[in-house]
Amino acid sequence: MTLSELKKKYLDFFKSKEHAIVPSASLIPDNDPTALFINSGMHPLVPYLLGQPHPAGKRLADVQKCIRTGDIEDVGDNTHLTFFEMLGNWSLGDYFKKEAIEWSFEFLTGKEWLNIPISKLAVTVFEGEEGIPRDEFSAGVWEKLGMPKDSIFFMPREDNWWGPAGQTGPCGPDSEMFFVFDKPDCSPKCRPGCKCGKYVEIWNDVFMEFNKNAEGKYVPLVQQNIDTGMGVERTVVVLSGKNNVYEIDEFQAIFRKIEEISGKKYVDFQKSFRIIGDHIRSSTFILGDQKGISPSNVDQGYILRRLIRRASRHGKLLGITEPFLGRLAVIVIDLYSNDYAELKQNKDRVILELEKEEQKFLETLEKGLKEFEKLLKTGPEHTIDGKTAFDLFGTYGFPLEMTRELAMEKGMNVDETAFWEAYKAHQELSRAGAEQKFKGGLADHSEISTKYHTATHLLHKALRMTLGNHVEQRGSNITQERMRFDFSHPTKMTPDEIKKVEDIVNEAIKRDMPVSWKEMTVPEAKAEGAIGLFEEKYGNQVKVYTMGDFSKEICGGPHVEHTGTLGTFKIAKEEACSAGVRRIKAVLT
Repeated sequence: MTLSELKKKYLDFFKSKEHAIVPSASLIPDNDPTALFINSGMHPLVPYLLGQPHPAGKRLADVQKCIRTGDIEDVGDNTHLTFFEMLGNWSLGDYFKKEAIEWSFEFLTGKEWLNIPISKLAVTVFEGEEGIPRDEFSAGVWEKLGMPKDSIFFMPREDNWWGPAGQTGPCGPDSEMFFVFDKPDCSPKCRPGCKCGKYVEIWNDVFMEFNKNAEGKYVPLVQQNIDTGMGVERTVVVLSGKNNVYEIDEFQAIFRKIEEISGKKYVDFQKSFRIIGDHIRSSTFILGDQKGISPSNVDQGYILRRLIRRASRHGKLLGITEPFLGRLAVIVIDLYSNDYAELKQNKDRVILELEKEEQKFLETLEKGLKEFEKLLKTGPEHTIDGKTAFDLFGTYGFPLEMTRELAMEKGMNVDETAFWEAYKAHQELSRAGAEQKFKGGLADHSEISTKYHTATHLLHKALRMTLGNHVEQRGSNITQERMRFDFSHPTKMTPDEIKKVEDIVNEAIKRDMPVSWKEMTVPEAKAEGAIGLFEEKYGNQVKVYTMGDFSKEICGGPHVEHTGTLGTFKIAKEEACSAGVRRIKAVLT
């Protein structure tokens, strides 16, 4: 079975169960400072899981593109990927445990679907803990469907609890499904979750019953939801009888091109081939995303730079001396553009950014490696101090992970605590720093967050009035302290332009305009003059928010009832974000 075949079967199945098929959201979260990338299928749907009505209805199914980089050093083994696709079906206060489990069973075992024998399946359910009962109901549903009792396992929180996606949000117990391989138990304790390889998880049904708030408390949800996830790559590996994720056709196509460019064979250099293949796939999707991320030293750009440079270094280990990642990106775009049109639309930009970043890195790599070699003279037990590691980063573009990787190869250590101290002293954000910096997230509907969300509409309109209608929102990020708004514009704003935007926004606030909304189709929204920058994720029906006679915009977030409650708007900073994209940071006082 191929990736495309699995995705089609899944969506066809849930379409037959009256689910609306919705497109993948951008990899860059909207208004969620607790995560740099969309890391799961449920992540973009948090507002709807918390109770906002989704324009497409209460039953949804999708294929969501995801990025996870928390265990990037494990990439190259048989299972870890930084980019992956996640199949999901969703109930927003409609069906619950019984239907979710029955449909999972039908799709897995049905002859016209995946046709997996029951004997090849095992399932887990939540064993319960203080304040949260044992999930006997789910176990009972599985048993009635024909799952033997000895194939149903009760597991603790670390195995059978999911969420939230960030620091706060919807979460709950789950029931996981495993493919069972024909191999003996590794021990009397062998069961799903064991690392021996007998059990491989292929699907997870999450029963969203709680919302974790900023205080860390689990509050029962008024609207109970179903969130399921099936990893596309992992499931194809299992169903195809392959040994690891890098045997799927998509990676093999990339490896053939690497062999052609390097003159080396995959079988002889598996780790470097796999790291390059994984990282170019992720980099292509990040660069090709509709929100236009570019390599940089902060936030998503830092992760992107890290992926590109790590892939480039492993290319050098294969003897490749010229930029080559753009040629691999073409393979990725050709493989995936039927499902993700944005890749083809942004093809030129993807290749240009890869070539620029790779050339920049190659120019400094030799000097950096020479500096690193000097550190080896003190012996293999030497620890590289944090300032030196930071200097390698700041001067030669070595991400900490690369210095760590080089050090490990030489039997050395890195003082990472001191590195981050030096890093933060220069006011730069890493992925690790960004994960700890803010509280809240998509689930944050506090008063100040709601005010900032409303203010983005006023700022957006003011920018178009001042700079022109070419201005389009490229992303936003809201915390308790400030708002951040990214928009398309080719040049730095002048002080007069900044002042004009502030005046327009504050005049709109002063007018105390009513904020209202109504649902309509996308064509109707366009006919009314609504700005619809992310309309592809909303489906056929969209919410249009109107602020007096000033602003009309498609949106799904929380808003105040009158603009007069916002206070005074002040732009704190205007700066470049990426090529052709500017960034404003502003506050309400």
